[in-house]
Amino acid sequence: MNMPVRILLVDDHPLVRDGLKARLQVVEHLHVVGEAGHGAEALELASRVQADLALVDISMPDMNGIELTRRLRESSPDLHVLILSMYDNAEYVSSALKAGARGYLLKDAPASEVLRAIETVAEGGSYFCQSAVAAMAEAPAENTPLTDREREILIFIVKGESNKRIAQQLNISVRTVETHRMSLRRKLGVITSAGLVHYALKQGWIDSASNPG
Repeated sequence: MNMPVRILLVDDHPLVRDGLKARLQVVEHLHVVGEAGHGAEALELASRVQADLALVDISMPDMNGIELTRRLRESSPDLHVLILSMYDNAEYVSSALKAGARGYLLKDAPASEVLRAIETVAEGGSYFCQSAVAAMAEAPAENTPLTDREREILIFIVKGESNKRIAQQLNISVRTVETHRMSLRRKLGVITSAGLVHYALKQGWIDSASNPG
């Protein structure tokens, strides 16, 4: 990836922000365009600096990172949020996902993983560190009803179909498929494709022979 990525840093500890800036400024196409020490400041900055991605802490004095993520997604829909936290429990990870975060990373992650997560999320993908995925795998599944269209798309996903192929078969846009994917992840609290497969198997919508993995 070599397209410029404009980054907003949100953490109430100046030393943490300084450390992140030091990691990021050595990469030519990553640009820190704003820093905020609390949620209200982050919301105000996001409306001005037109960042592509926000690195957001969970614990802050005026507004936690989950609520901030939700409000950022409402006010700046094109802004991707990557959570950078000390905590890897399932409640935080699931709540971040439901709020609209595209990734979850621990603060002790090596610089190489931080950069990989930023680039993955900036390109429109999702990135969850191994401990976040493990925490979600151990969490009890939610019993949230899906719409008929969500169920259709879930079955296509677990069979390994691409967004483009799903869109063609259902005669809908690729963007609509992507929206349904995000809805599925938020409703089910599932991060990985394996988690979606597990859910579909549990519901009896597919059998193990149809699982490509």
